[in-house]
Amino acid sequence: MRHEDAVQARFAATAARLGELGDRRIQGLRERLRRFAELSGSERALDAGTGTGPVALALAPLVREVVGVDLVPEMLAEARRRAQGLPNVAFVEGDCLALPFEAAAFDLAVSSRTIHHLRRPELAIAELARVTRLGGRIVVVDQIASVDPLEALAHNRIERLRDPSHVRVLSDADFRGLFEANWLVLRRFELEREERDLGEFLDLAGRQGEARQAVVAEVERLLARGEHAGIELRRAPAGYGLTLRVAWYVLDGRDRPTTAT
Repeated sequence: MRHEDAVQARFAATAARLGELGDRRIQGLRERLRRFAELSGSERALDAGTGTGPVALALAPLVREVVGVDLVPEMLAEARRRAQGLPNVAFVEGDCLALPFEAAAFDLAVSSRTIHHLRRPELAIAELARVTRLGGRIVVVDQIASVDPLEALAHNRIERLRDPSHVRVLSDADFRGLFEANWLVLRRFELEREERDLGEFLDLAGRQGEARQAVVAEVERLLARGEHAGIELRRAPAGYGLTLRVAWYVLDGRDRPTTAT
């Protein structure tokens, strides 16, 4: 199966569940974005990898206009249903690796929890930089992997078993390297710890039966070896727990150097 097909199948199957989760996150996202992105209210904003639209809906009262982009029609249908009555929000089908917009079309571009699903994260960051005007702002939010390569390998193995659309959780160093390669200046950084119950984490990805047991078996194998995959894997009274580290980056664009001829 092509990766794009795996992404569409995974998110089409879980769109309604993800929409319900997104509804619970909107208010918290709004307050975080208000504080973190220092918005003026006049921005034209992009939400790349919008899913069911929680970031776009959180931004709607804070900016002039929001456009959400996603590859999965079922996710966009959930987003549009939730955006009814909001005239400054629109959703379009498109690929984060080749955004359907002209250069410098937005004052603000956001990518939230999308990069780890993409085969070419460097293209995604380059596209965010391309469509954001000089002097505009980019916000990237995603979980990050351990700097220890073996822990990162174990972390990504669990994620791939849990979610067939997963590609790779990047490290903080990976993200910063991609930002520097696109002449983006890090303005602000925050790291939050996200406590998860493994059972609920598997429910969110729609993993049942043998697929679910494969994840549990891998977690138990790691714990038996005293390994924690950089995500604090642990046994809990009701099963297993883990702690994700989620990074928030705010970036400013700057002029790219020109080559003298």
